[in-house]
Amino acid sequence: MKNTISKGWLSLLIVMGILILDQIIKIAVKTNMYYNESIRITDWFYIHFVENPGMAFGMQVIPKAVQTIGRILFAGIIIWYIGRLIKANCKRGYLICISLILAGAIGNIIDSIFYGVIFSQSTLSEVATFVPIGHGYTDWLYGKVVDMFYFPLFEFNWPGWMPFIGGDNFIFFSPIFNFTDAAISCGVIILLLFYKKYSSDSIHMIKNDLKSKLAS
Repeated sequence: MKNTISKGWLSLLIVMGILILDQIIKIAVKTNMYYNESIRITDWFYIHFVENPGMAFGMQVIPKAVQTIGRILFAGIIIWYIGRLIKANCKRGYLICISLILAGAIGNIIDSIFYGVIFSQSTLSEVATFVPIGHGYTDWLYGKVVDMFYFPLFEFNWPGWMPFIGGDNFIFFSPIFNFTDAAISCGVIILLLFYKKYSSDSIHMIKNDLKSKLAS
C-alpha cells in the first residue's frame, strides 16, 4: 500500500502537532501554577512547574541572547536539511526523527523569544498572566523556558562510607523537562539506535547532490 501523506506534509504535521501540544501544556502550567508548585500524579510522576534560562534540561553555557539566536540558526539549518532530505527521497523513519528534533528546537525558541514580553513574572506567591506585549517580565529573546515533567522514579541515600557523596540523597530521574525536550531526546535516541549509519550516508548524499548542481 502506498503512503498517502507526502514526506513534506508528514514532517510539517509532526512539527506543528508537537508545537501546538507543547504550547497548550506550557501556557496551562504557566497561567495556573505558582513557580515551583508541584502536582502529584503518581509517586514517580509529578507536574512540577519551574523555568530555566538555558537549553534542554536547564543547561546554561552561553549568554541567553546568544543562545536564543543560536537556536534560531540551528532550526534554520534543520529546516534546510529536511528540505534536502525530502528532495533526496530519504527514509520516512529518518525524516520523522529529524522532524522531532526540529519541533523540539522551535518549541523552546518560542518560549525564549516571546514569553518574556507577553507574560508577567511567575513567583512563589503569584501566578503569571498574559500582559500587553512589551510589559512582561523581561525583553525579547530573554524569556525563560517552561518545564513541568518530573519523574523521580526512585531515590536513596548513598552509603556513608563512600567518599565525597556518602550520605547524600540521590534521585533517579531528577531533571525536570518539557514536551519538546522529550521530542528532541526521542529523535536523537531513535537516530542513534536505528539510523546512525543512514545519518552519515544522507549527509554525503546531500553533499554530492550540491556538488553536482554547482558543477552543472
